[in-house]
Amino acid sequence: MANNMEAAFMNIHQDLIDGCKHCDQKAQFQIYKLYYKAMYNTSLRIVNNTMEAEDIMQESFLSAFEKIDTYSGTVSFGAWLKRIVINRSLDALGKRKAVFEDIEAHIGIRDESNDENGRNEDLDVKINEVKDTIERLPDGYRVILSLYLLEGYDHDEIAEILNISSSTSRSQLSRARQKLLSELKSKKN
Repeated sequence: MANNMEAAFMNIHQDLIDGCKHCDQKAQFQIYKLYYKAMYNTSLRIVNNTMEAEDIMQESFLSAFEKIDTYSGTVSFGAWLKRIVINRSLDALGKRKAVFEDIEAHIGIRDESNDENGRNEDLDVKINEVKDTIERLPDGYRVILSLYLLEGYDHDEIAEILNISSSTSRSQLSRARQKLLSELKSKKN
């Protein structure tokens, strides 16, 4: 058993996770208190609706507690929980028909963006202005920007989460950045 523990991710709140596995409501409440704000914000960045994000966050915790036995410990508990929240948020968004276009479906359009250049662009804009502008973007753009820039997923992970190709993730991010920059520039004028 020691070998399994060495291969597993060591959570700092393992005692609470173990308590949740035994349906300990105090442990569940402590886990909730530790993660609810981050999980709510993750959902809100995707669905862009406070009430819907609150519902998704609550449902995600209930789901996580119901299937906590499936948590293998190969990633942090927070990462496992965040994946549940993201999946539920995307399901809710999918019901609203968010469209992720494949760049290859558009003849003559190529993604020539360089991820490093995009990350290094220095915008003279306040953080809140950027966040507000992201919130007003179409669902597809907002989701890609949130997953890539705010949640830290790479294109392969985003492709898996959204069931799209990596090239679609890259092209959607490139277009989302262009749209974001365009919106920010128009606000300055």
